Formats: sequence, structure tokens, C-alpha cells
Amino acid sequence: MSVVILFGFLFLFIFLTIPIGIALGLATALTLMLTSNIPTIIIAQNAFAGLDSFPLMAIPFFILAGNLMEHGGISQRILDFADSLIGFITGGLAMVTTVSCMFFAAISGSGPATVSAIGTFMMPAMERRGYDGGFGAALTAAAGTIGVVIPPSIPFVIYAVATGTSISDLFLAGIIPGVLMGLALMTTSYVICKKNGWKGSGKKLSIKLVGKEFVNAFWALLMPIIILGSIYSSVCTPTEAAVIGIVYALIIGKFVYKQLENRFIYKALVSTALINGATSYMIGLSTSFANYLTMEQVPNTVAMLLTTITDNRIVIILIINLFLLVIGCFIDNISSCLILAPIFLPVVVGLGMSPIQFGIVLTMNLAIGFITPPYGANLFVASGVGGVQFERVAKNIIPFVASLILILLITTFWEPVSMLLPNMFSN
Repeated sequence: MSVVILFGFLFLFIFLTIPIGIALGLATALTLMLTSNIPTIIIAQNAFAGLDSFPLMAIPFFILAGNLMEHGGISQRILDFADSLIGFITGGLAMVTTVSCMFFAAISGSGPATVSAIGTFMMPAMERRGYDGGFGAALTAAAGTIGVVIPPSIPFVIYAVATGTSISDLFLAGIIPGVLMGLALMTTSYVICKKNGWKGSGKKLSIKLVGKEFVNAFWALLMPIIILGSIYSSVCTPTEAAVIGIVYALIIGKFVYKQLENRFIYKALVSTALINGATSYMIGLSTSFANYLTMEQVPNTVAMLLTTITDNRIVIILIINLFLLVIGCFIDNISSCLILAPIFLPVVVGLGMSPIQFGIVLTMNLAIGFITPPYGANLFVASGVGGVQFERVAKNIIPFVASLILILLITTFWEPVSMLLPNMFSN
């Protein structure tokens, strides 16, 4: 009964559009007051304990690094390099948008940030070349989901802290699924563009032009190599690598590309502080929420409930995937991860899935929530950046959602997709 009251309060507060962090704290406090003699001070104690984590410091640092790069000329140079490589293909600009999002994903670690940074340049460019505005916005929104799967990924850091898993292993595990997501979106784009007659740039592939754009984008392309290379070589922790990213972004944007003005630095600092404040508040109170779930043995109850429905491993995992996809339509990625990871992790581990693989599957499920109404954060960002009606974006997103779900199922049921690289480096 106490768990029913807890989730009843939670969904009531979410329905009333109360911020998720406050909703989690209020639901936990009211449930404790109504169903037990446990003092509510335990909420604050658990919240502070949850925030007392060195890896969590990586979140604001990665956010700041991404913000600095967005204003420092790095996004445009990545776009120009991608255009020189594949812009001539049918639907070339669509391909360029996807590849650019994959590169920027290896910098920002955020889905909406990727959509904003790439969409600002690419959506107007696609419309000028005759692409439908709804298609361009939908593709950019879908490609932005890669931002939380290709490392570094902020949701991976959150999941690692919530479950005690390795951030480095999660980063490694996200590379192949992220690349497959990009290839799936590019394939879908090609089919749609071929059908609608949206051709490439009309230029032939020029090695000379590719070389020129590579030189121009060299410092931008070096950024993810420095961050991820320092992590995988065990030179730095993810938190330390994020700090290196900030210093690198400042130097390149300010002194090499000379586009990072002081007002942009101030804007990036303010944006980072606001996002980190909201995220930290949410993480702290979600820790209290998760501890209460554990105290009430909710993970064990969920496991028993699922096994009473069926004892088929595939069916149980499909049910969990479906549930995560639905939740992602209503609650943001980080909040969902903090609430659901402690519940479902013991279940999937009991079915033979590793915590690392489940972290990838969980994040991919919730990332698809970025492009599924009514939440659909990426859809709203793409709609705003491109000046396209939300309904048009939502209509065009359907084939991209289908292709991403296909990659999700492959990642879920074929372990090497996510575990090949972690197993190679651990050995």
C-alpha cells in the first residue's frame, strides 16, 4: 500500500507539472509521514549522501565543455568536414546532419544540446536545398538521440552513480550502438530522400576538398579523441577528462578559431549553472526515492510480478523495454534512469544481462523518448530551432523512431553489440 501511495503522489505531481525533483521529494516525504514512523530528515540525509560523489562532478564539466564548443566555431567546422565527405550522396545534407550529430555527440553528451548545435546550421540549409522542413527537423531531432549514447554521455554518468557500475565501461559499450543508430538513421534518410527526389550537393567527391576541410576541422575533431583517449588509456578519470575538455574548448575557441567571445563564455557558464542546479537537485532527491523503494523491497516485488506473468526471458525483457519506451514518452531521461534503474537492474541481472548492457539498453529506450510525444524534448527543440510546427515534426519522426527501435532490439538481444569493446579492453 505504501508503494501505491508513493507512486500515486509521484504521478499526481508530475501531472500537475511540478518539477520532477520536487515531485520525487514531496512524494517520498508524504509517503513516509502517512505510512511509517521514519523521520523525514532521512530524505535530506540520503540526498546529501547521493550527491557526495566525485563522478557526478563530470556532469557540469561536460555540459560546460559542450556549451563552449557550440559557440567556439567547432560545430560549423564539423559540418563542413562532413559535407565534404558525404554531401554528394542522395540526401547528402540529411547524411551530413546525422554524421555531424554523431561527432558532436562525442563532445556534448546531451541530446537536446546536439539538436540545438547542429540544427541551427543544418535545418535552414536543408530547406534552402528543397528538403521538407518537417523532415529536416524530424531527422535532426532523431539524430540528437545519439548524443546520449555515443560517449561521453551524461545519462551514462547518472546510471553509473545510481548503480555502482563503471563509467569507462559504459562509455566503451555505447560506441557501437551509437554508430549503429547513426547508420540506421542515414539508411532511413536515404530511402526517404530517394523517394522525394532530394539529391546531394551535385559536386563530386574531391580528395582535395576533403583534405582542406579536414585541416580546418582538425582541432575540432581532435576534441573527442583527447577526452575519450585519456579515459580509456586510464590517464584520467571521466571527471578529469571533462575538465581537460573545458580547457581545450577555451583555448581552441578563443585563440585558434577566435570565435569564442567573452559574452559567449558568460552565457555558457550561466547555462551550465542552471542545468547543473536542476540536475543536482533531482539526483539528490531521487536517491532518497530509490532508497525508499529498496527499503520497501520494490525491486524484488517487480521481479516476482514479472515472473508470475511469464518465465520466458525474451518476453520479460520485451515487457521491460516496452515499459521503458512508454515512460520515456512522459518523463525525461535522467529522471527515468534514477527512478527505474534500481527497480529493473536486479530483474535483468537475474535473467543473465550484465549491468553494463542494461545501462545501454535503458539509455537507448529513454533516448527514444526524446523523439516521442508528449514529452519529446528533442522534438520541441527542433521545432523551435527550425521554426516548424510541432505537428509536422511529429508526423515525420515515425520512420526514424521505427529504425531506432530496430537497433534497440538488436542491442538488447545480441550482447556483443554493447559488450564487445568493454570485454576487449578488460582483457
